Amino acid sequence: MSEPPLKPVLQKPPGYKDPNSPGVQPGFRPRPRKPVLPPSFHPKKKSSSCCRVCCCCFCIFFLILFLLLVICGAVFYLWFDPKLPGFHVQSFRISRFNVTKKPDGTYLDAATTTRIEVKNPNAKMTYYYGDTAVDVSIGEGGDETELGTTTVPEFSLGKQKTTSLKVETKASNKLVVDGVGDRLQTRYRSKSLPVNVEARTKVGLGVAGLKIGMVGLTVKCDGITMKELEGGDMPKCVINVLRWLNLH
Repeated sequence: MSEPPLKPVLQKPPGYKDPNSPGVQPGFRPRPRKPVLPPSFHPKKKSSSCCRVCCCCFCIFFLILFLLLVICGAVFYLWFDPKLPGFHVQSFRISRFNVTKKPDGTYLDAATTTRIEVKNPNAKMTYYYGDTAVDVSIGEGGDETELGTTTVPEFSLGKQKTTSLKVETKASNKLVVDGVGDRLQTRYRSKSLPVNVEARTKVGLGVAGLKIGMVGLTVKCDGITMKELEGGDMPKCVINVLRWLNLH
């Protein structure tokens, strides 16, 4: 007799588990794994509270520092009563003034002596001055003509003291415009010639035996006429500190 035909063996689908298998308990499901995220997807810790605390600490620190500086400044002002130094042109003398016309132009030959009075009105502070460069010119506007520069050595000015600085300048065969030379000579003869003096120096303070830093100082005495000076007038000069603060 012929053997009956064999039935094809059915294959189990993927993921199929035999419930009769001893290694698998009925009704048991393994816990699914958590997906592994890249580091960029990890949540970052909030640090806003730390930043706020740091900002508050800095603000409080600077506020306390500012208040201390204000209190120290107020105590310094009330105790020492600081006053600005005073600068005046005491006298101006022209010992030689010649305007000569030559075929190649007009030349000025002049020699001057200027005295600048410096005062320290403070009763508890001393002023220290560095080397002082003094420029002297005559005329105004487009007629202003430089007569030279002189350097005065450094000096100190004690409490409520006054000193006089002697400044000598000269201009030898200085070429000027023809019309300017004529106008300068005319105003010189009438004693209406404007005199301009500018001094550049550094000044420091002496307080209770301590010397406090040096600050740039520019003193300008412009538009003073010889007639005013001979009449006894001593116009006060303008003090310029740090190149932008003008003090009278």
